[in-house]
Amino acid sequence: MTETAAAQPVPGQPPAASDDQLDLIFASFADWKAQHSPYTPLHRLLKRVARAEIERRFADPGDDPRPFGPFGSLRFPYHAMGSIDSLNLFDINELMIFAFYHRNRGRYAKALDLGANLGLHSIMLSRCFGEVRSFEPDPVHFELLSANLDRNGCGNVTPVRAAASVQDGEAEFVRVKGNTTGSHLAGAKKNPYGELDRFTVPLRDVTAEIAWADLVKLDIEGHEGELITGIDPAVWAKTDAIVEIGTAENAERVFAHFHGSPVRLFSQHLGWGQVTVAAEMPKSHHDGSLFMTTGDGVPWG
Repeated sequence: MTETAAAQPVPGQPPAASDDQLDLIFASFADWKAQHSPYTPLHRLLKRVARAEIERRFADPGDDPRPFGPFGSLRFPYHAMGSIDSLNLFDINELMIFAFYHRNRGRYAKALDLGANLGLHSIMLSRCFGEVRSFEPDPVHFELLSANLDRNGCGNVTPVRAAASVQDGEAEFVRVKGNTTGSHLAGAKKNPYGELDRFTVPLRDVTAEIAWADLVKLDIEGHEGELITGIDPAVWAKTDAIVEIGTAENAERVFAHFHGSPVRLFSQHLGWGQVTVAAEMPKSHHDGSLFMTTGDGVPWG
């Protein structure tokens, strides 16, 4: 793939701003943070623009480097995952989180990726922070994750083939063959759909890893309620987290768990405003992410 060459700087003048679509999107996130809710017109517009750019760059199986905003070149071959594919991993909400990582390169040093999938978040984390630990239970996804880390030179990422939990052991895993991004620990989702594979995966108690990390990205397909409420709020005292909440039940559990504690909750669908009652919690991926911190808010700068 050949990209248009960047304009050459003119002596005596400031360098020209990039007119690359993804560069502009990444650069703009901090400026319109109050409209980050998935339900705003601006969010929906940029979602369409970003999707077109992602398809142009990452819709073929080649692993040659493609430009990816402030992160430089990215090698991330196309991969089908049932009815969706690896292009969905570049949704506008994910690009927003990547921009958050980049914006906070000086704030965090140690990152934890729980539910790493094919490793796109782990790659972005590796380029922003000094040390990353990455957990993925599906052996097929884990193999692809490991390959993507290798092809992108992510030597500071330690991948672990295990499901993040609050105890060590084993558990049944449900692979949703029609959408493997929705695969999950048995019981985490009430009505898994379509053709399913069931097999055993290792569990890892990640309490110590959460205490170790400065920043956690947590997307574990319905198990977030069990994991978060199984860990004392004090463990999160020095650790911020970006979390996907999968169900209304988990939203209520997480809110109740932190109510009255120093941990404060901020929701994307509120324009990153603070959650003050359970009804304001995000209840699915459609609402965007939840940010957990003992700080004053989401540090967009």
